[in-house]
Amino acid sequence: MRGEALMLFVYGTLLRGEPNHRSLHSARYLGAAKTAPVFRLVDLGSFPALLRGGTTAVVGEVFAVDRAILAACDRLEGHPTFYRREPIAVDVRGAGCMAETYVLVRTPDAVREIHGGSWRTYRAGRVPTLPAPPTLPAPPDEDP
Repeated sequence: MRGEALMLFVYGTLLRGEPNHRSLHSARYLGAAKTAPVFRLVDLGSFPALLRGGTTAVVGEVFAVDRAILAACDRLEGHPTFYRREPIAVDVRGAGCMAETYVLVRTPDAVREIHGGSWRTYRAGRVPTLPAPPTLPAPPDEDP
């Protein structure tokens, strides 16, 4: 990785194994991490959002990224209009440090809280909603 490395805390689709992790393909994984219990993690459908002002410790991962990777992540996350990248305190492998993360700019009116602070655990526990099977017409009465 060239240039100055910055630390980025991710908690949703940028996690290893998640669909947007490809944006971090050349970043260096530093370890599992957790925030202080001062946030809310909410479900926005196919991805989560971090909000300030809660009581949840959010679980994620920290990566060392260069400016090019950070710029790509900023574009993906809609910084600064949808998410705003901000520094937060995180605990990585028992050591406290500061890392950048993405915080939702506007709080939606109705959101589903992700209790426990882990997108992966929450997603694994969600049962997909399947459409109801079609109603078939009753078979015709058969006269012998």
